[in-house]
Amino acid sequence: MTLRELVVAYFQYYTIRTYLVIAALAIGVALLQPTTLVRGAAAAGFVMLVYPLVWYCLHRWVLHSQWMWKVPFLASTWKRIHYDHHQDPNHLEILFGTLKSELPPVFIMTLPFGYAIGGVGGAAVALATGVLTTCFYEFCHCIQHLSYKPKSKMLVAMKARHMAHHFHDETGNFGITNFAWDRLFGTFYERIERPTRSATVFNLGYTGDVAAVYPWVADLSGGVAAGHPRQRDRVTTKEPERKAA
Repeated sequence: MTLRELVVAYFQYYTIRTYLVIAALAIGVALLQPTTLVRGAAAAGFVMLVYPLVWYCLHRWVLHSQWMWKVPFLASTWKRIHYDHHQDPNHLEILFGTLKSELPPVFIMTLPFGYAIGGVGGAAVALATGVLTTCFYEFCHCIQHLSYKPKSKMLVAMKARHMAHHFHDETGNFGITNFAWDRLFGTFYERIERPTRSATVFNLGYTGDVAAVYPWVADLSGGVAAGHPRQRDRVTTKEPERKAA
């Protein structure tokens, strides 16, 4: 895949186009209701600082939790935004999150704090920063999952660590572009440090035995949970060649 093909694939998904429209509207509000340069910069800086931590926490303690599948009205959301992604990590249609799952956290972590820093203009600056940061994260996520080989050493390392999360051990490397919080909380690892592949790297612990008690995700997956004898054992799925990382 070339860089041009990657960009085309990236903009095919409706969430990216929607994020850019929201960012443009927020910038328009910031121009109509301006805050001071210092307050605007502070609002943007706050979002860029807190963003990696918020998504680390959501990824580790929400998406990789073992409680969402136990709640009937949350099971379908968890299935769509993370279980399906781990079942088939390189499937473009489920590579991106949904608007209803990603926009609420962005609004919550930008608008109140931006408003507190710089009023309406500060809130608009913070929202635009949060949405554009989300676009950047999603672009890096595309690089990590699609058959594009980055030339940047930083992107190569980023891709290798994220691929380890998906194909080797899902209990670490929760960052997407920033692994500082993984290092701080002890979840960062290089693949060589964990020689044994996790048995739940593809099913996130949602096995046939679990589905017998909490069947809602399995019902949405055709009635068969990962690990069930009637389903192909995803743990043996071949990992992409290292040279592609």
